[in-house]
Amino acid sequence: MKKKSKEQDYNSNLRDSIETNEKFFEQEENKKRVEREKRIKEINKVKKKEHDSFDFETETVIGMTNKNNEQKQKQKKQIESKKQRQLKRKRKRIKFVLTVFTCLILIVGTLVIAFVSPIFNIRKIEVIDNKQISSDMIISLSGLKLDTNIFKFFNKDIEKNIKENAYIDSVSISRKLPGTVKISVKEREKRFNVQVLNRYAYIDEQGNILEIAQEKLSLPIIIGIKTSEENVVPGNRLEKEDLKKLEVIINILKLAKKDNFSDKITSIDISNENEYIIYLEEEHKKIYLGDATNLKDRMIWVPEILEKEKEKAGEIFVNGDFNNKFRAYFRENV
Repeated sequence: MKKKSKEQDYNSNLRDSIETNEKFFEQEENKKRVEREKRIKEINKVKKKEHDSFDFETETVIGMTNKNNEQKQKQKKQIESKKQRQLKRKRKRIKFVLTVFTCLILIVGTLVIAFVSPIFNIRKIEVIDNKQISSDMIISLSGLKLDTNIFKFFNKDIEKNIKENAYIDSVSISRKLPGTVKISVKEREKRFNVQVLNRYAYIDEQGNILEIAQEKLSLPIIIGIKTSEENVVPGNRLEKEDLKKLEVIINILKLAKKDNFSDKITSIDISNENEYIIYLEEEHKKIYLGDATNLKDRMIWVPEILEKEKEKAGEIFVNGDFNNKFRAYFRENV
């Protein structure tokens, strides 16, 4: 029994010892586990911090990289756009040069054909609007010749040649292809005779001397000009003093035309600017007008006196001051 009791005690003590050891090992294991978990947590915290810090920097780096990429792309586009513009300008210049070059070739080719081809030789010369100067005379003055190239002359040269004739006021030259030249002229009209020695110079209303001839035309004669005889040649004009008086003569004739006696005027004496004198040969009368002022008021009396003294030769005086009780009168020749 004692032996059995000892075995039981021994077994009991062994179990207690084993349990104690197990508890010890279990406690140790728990401590180690707690410590391990603590270390793991600390490691995880550190890793998390490191991870968080790395993510921010990574995002910053990525953001900067994207921005740099955008700038690079923008710069690339700008460079490409600049190159495209330069290329476009270059193409435009090339196109312009080619266009100009083509036009020059066409122009040169056309000119060569125009100046060389007999198709463009003059076949006909037309003269229009001429009444006093013959067409043959105008063609001769022009210097144009048939069967010469229609482009081998300058219009201004032809106009200048034709205007050497004093009757020609203006000239217009036109080409009608392939072979016709048209000459249009505007002529000056003879309006007055000017007696020069034993001849007569024909002049127009602007005082241009058109021709000198022996024959007196059925036009009023101007007496008493100041222009010297050597200057009275076709192509010249009267001197300034005579041109001023010529304006007065034209006014006199206009007023006389209104009163229906301009056709009766045969000559006008302008030698004294303070006393213009009108001659009416068929009426055997001479009219003293005075100076150039108030001509309208003076000439209004002339038709009445002409009608009243129709059959008489004499002189009519309207050269006084009608504002100072002057009255027009007629004095019969004795």
